[in-house]
Amino acid sequence: MKPLKLPKEQRDMIIDNIRAHFEAERGETIGHLAADNLLEFFLQELGPTIYNSALGDCRTLVGQRMQAMEEDIYALEWSKRS
Repeated sequence: MKPLKLPKEQRDMIIDNIRAHFEAERGETIGHLAADNLLEFFLQELGPTIYNSALGDCRTLVGQRMQAMEEDIYALEWSKRS
């Protein structure tokens, strides 16, 4: 899997949120670079797990939709009359 790249605006917003979280929850002030490094660490560590979980959800949804389509197709078949 290729590394996850976030758009600059989104990345900056998340970095601001990380900095605000550290200030509010821990009473610590961290700089932009430290927050960016923390974001990058979490993207590398959590990204693949979250991505794979999302793919699993997609597989489940597609399977359900395919089952429903198959049932609809069977409902359209003409039955032979005896």
